[in-house]
Amino acid sequence: MTIGSSYNYPSFVAKDTSRTKRSAGSKWTARFPNPPDLCFDYRALVEQKDGIAKATDPNHRICIIGAGVTGLTAARELYRCGFTQITLIEQSRRIGGRHLTVPGSPSSAASHTPFEMGAMRMPFFNRADEPPTAGRSLMAYYTQAFELAFSDFANPGSQWVGSTGIYLREGSMGDGVNPQMLIWKNQDGVTPPPGEELQRVFAKWKAFADRMTRHVAQTYADPEWESMWAAIVDKYQSVSFRDLVRMPALSAWDKRSPGDFGGMGMSAEESAIFYAIGIGDGSWGAFYDVCSLYPLRTAIFGFSSLLQLIHGRVDSTGDPLESPHMNSEAVFDSTGLSFDRPRYIGLAALDECLMFMKIDETAKSVYEHSRERNNGLLTDSSVTQIKKLTNQQTRVYYNWKHSRPAETQEHFDDFDSVIVTLPSWLIETRIRLENFTREMLPFETINAWKTAHWETSCKVFAPLKKSFLSKNSKIPQVIVTDSFIHDVYTYRYNDNYSYDCILLSYTWEDDATKLASFSDKELVSKCASELDRILMNCTNIQERISPYIGIDRAVVQRWVTDKNALGCAKLYRPGTYYEAVSLMKYNRDFGHVSGLYFSGESFSVDAGWTEPCFRGAVDAAIHICNKTDAVFNGGFTMSDYPHYQLKS
Repeated sequence: MTIGSSYNYPSFVAKDTSRTKRSAGSKWTARFPNPPDLCFDYRALVEQKDGIAKATDPNHRICIIGAGVTGLTAARELYRCGFTQITLIEQSRRIGGRHLTVPGSPSSAASHTPFEMGAMRMPFFNRADEPPTAGRSLMAYYTQAFELAFSDFANPGSQWVGSTGIYLREGSMGDGVNPQMLIWKNQDGVTPPPGEELQRVFAKWKAFADRMTRHVAQTYADPEWESMWAAIVDKYQSVSFRDLVRMPALSAWDKRSPGDFGGMGMSAEESAIFYAIGIGDGSWGAFYDVCSLYPLRTAIFGFSSLLQLIHGRVDSTGDPLESPHMNSEAVFDSTGLSFDRPRYIGLAALDECLMFMKIDETAKSVYEHSRERNNGLLTDSSVTQIKKLTNQQTRVYYNWKHSRPAETQEHFDDFDSVIVTLPSWLIETRIRLENFTREMLPFETINAWKTAHWETSCKVFAPLKKSFLSKNSKIPQVIVTDSFIHDVYTYRYNDNYSYDCILLSYTWEDDATKLASFSDKELVSKCASELDRILMNCTNIQERISPYIGIDRAVVQRWVTDKNALGCAKLYRPGTYYEAVSLMKYNRDFGHVSGLYFSGESFSVDAGWTEPCFRGAVDAAIHICNKTDAVFNGGFTMSDYPHYQLKS
């Protein structure tokens, strides 16, 4: 998404809005920028001194399947409410799910530059005139609460990189006769990309996006917002992003058709360029055939604005702050099985804080409380069946010591509520659901998660000599290509770390699938060789990057073949948006009857991001609190909690 740099306009237009949108409704009303479906300030609910609510039935038994960020957030917030019978079941031997931070030197006690093999750049939904932690988001809240360090992410085309190299069509774009790499320096944040062709594409994207953002920001959270968003959905839910790019542009927005902002009006040639370099943080070509509402939500509502790199719970030198179990040789679950100890480095520090940091209201962490009970935390345990019992409880079957077939044992336990946070392909292929009637679990719900589209993604990270960013003057810091490597990022966490890092190749969807046949070693070598070839082919570069790269210490992550994920991000194709939204409605409509609550990215429409996982976790907690007659804090009632809207 390079052509628009990071699309920060939502944060700037929000700053310039003359009125504070939260005042348009109650204190629970969200402000722009924020996701469009529910104008609800989840942070306002969670950041209260006593959290969401006070449990009146603390012994209500709750099972949370999956210890990614969704499951950990649900566990923490329910424990804050006073629920004391929470069981967290995790299939792998680590926590965090697709927050996967790989330490540069796992065997070393020293701090090293981490590789973010999963999520890596976080939107805080802050406005341009305030710090990220002031954003009205759960990411901003937890970052502040856990004292996580962060910095502006080095996105292509942004002011946070020294320069961005653009290499398309074997270097034939531009004015030169010989192959060259276009160099984009944007230190002021407003410099357009180089060359007439790129600037023409940039102008068409920006005209469309800025007009839509301006009108959305003016209406967001007002009484007419729901009808305006419904009109936008009706206009674009059956349109692919590819078609939106080619759709004729409108000269002006007409309030009589509030959902129609036209398209970008690009020619076939311009669309091909946009396919390769997109709108601000990597190639968008992999998303060309998904529902256009996904990129619109991403760009217009703050998901790609002022993105941040999470350094971890660390000091100014990059060393971890004193934190629970940081110096432990091992940590153990409730049964005595060991799992990955916390390091508090990188984005994984967020998940580790959710698990290991003490909670003010309980004076204990989720981990401490779980260890006091023989089934509070179960790792290396794969859920195989969820069965509704005649007494209205739900039985959860799981294979303990899942990774050790010779030692695996089947166990089960009964619960009053079950929160499922898994990627939906894992639900379909690993878990059998029994005795749930259609009134509890409609087939339409099952079909919606079975037919969800999960995309693959491949990342190739390696150590980078510090001399590259300190002394190199020819090779751009970030490179975007239409080659199979696609996007290359280099960045520095800390001057004290022994090396920087390079994301040698970052691909999605078909671009990642085409790399599946190569071994990790072959792929690393192939990516380094291809990048060298490109740089040497450019008459304005002609220098190899491989001497700067620690090829032998590179790490590859392929999410679609990860048995604990089976995909990187859930998307939805044109015409399936309403089905995706129906999954988000399930907790309110059916959870109190079925005892099941579905949370996480599988049951969101904002793929690949942490914020909807937070929101899904809190949503499940809200509904369990409501079901058990917990006393909500701060005067909140369910009438303050808006409904997801589906087509009538």
